[in-house]
Amino acid sequence: MNAWKLRLSMAGTLAVIFGLSTLVLAVIMSLAGVFDIITLGILVVIINIAQWLLAPYLVDALYRVRELPESENPQLHQTVKNLSMKSGISKPKLMLAQIPLPNAFAYGSPLSGNRIAVTKGLLDTLDEGEVEAVVGHELGHLKHRDVQVMMVVSFLPALFYYIGFSLMLSGTYQGQRRNEGSSALIGIAFMAFSWILNLFILYLSRLREYYADRHSASVVDNGAHKLSLGLAKIVNTTRRISKPTQNKQNSSAFKALFIADPDRASADSAAIAAMQGQGSQDLVQEILSKKLTFADKLIEALSTHPNIVKRLRALQELS
Repeated sequence: MNAWKLRLSMAGTLAVIFGLSTLVLAVIMSLAGVFDIITLGILVVIINIAQWLLAPYLVDALYRVRELPESENPQLHQTVKNLSMKSGISKPKLMLAQIPLPNAFAYGSPLSGNRIAVTKGLLDTLDEGEVEAVVGHELGHLKHRDVQVMMVVSFLPALFYYIGFSLMLSGTYQGQRRNEGSSALIGIAFMAFSWILNLFILYLSRLREYYADRHSASVVDNGAHKLSLGLAKIVNTTRRISKPTQNKQNSSAFKALFIADPDRASADSAAIAAMQGQGSQDLVQEILSKKLTFADKLIEALSTHPNIVKRLRALQELS
């Protein structure tokens, strides 16, 4: 996907999200007491802002994250510093997550500052060049302010869900008993709309992954190739690692932050495995020519991350 098409798609998706949200909110306000709806909306906004401000500390607790001293890994610190300069942003705090899954994520808030975390599994699995490409991807998220953008749009489905749930639960729409049935139906409709809106937000999340991949390719020497290899290793290693149920739940709690979705590892690994065992050039051609099934497209539509084959194909086009 060309850079201008990617930007246009993101802008269009944002316009659809905010346009639909504004339209439906206007309908709600015209049908119900404005004060109650606004109060509920303000409450949802406050909850989501509080979640955004405090989320980094929750992430640290879930993934056993600590700040990585420069003396412990000076080369990785230098990599982050160099790529931050190329990206035109301040060097974020470098964190280490004590989990075996190979992954990385960018996060932060005004309270915690910007952070990039790499997992112990990532450092054990990838070579230096591949780790550099992964860091470049995460710096792309910080440069594009993806944490803030996704926070703003993500509260919208919650807003409409809670409005719908309140209408459905109360059965007192406009205070008239004869309208209880219609109140429940309207509530269900708003809850359904929140699900539809969430599909657009998932699409926006996938677009921003592509955008961060492009950033890595632009600031890392041979970045597209290194990131392709790194993503393939992350997917294959994640599939092999056996995780207890609780660890699996923790790994999925903030999966939108990760460079690769751990819940998609098995399916993504199967897609890559079908192409392996060939020469490198044959592998590239197989990736570019592979046709995705309807099931692949459906799974992707419900995911925060792009299909791995499509993602590797896009990186190959940048090489």
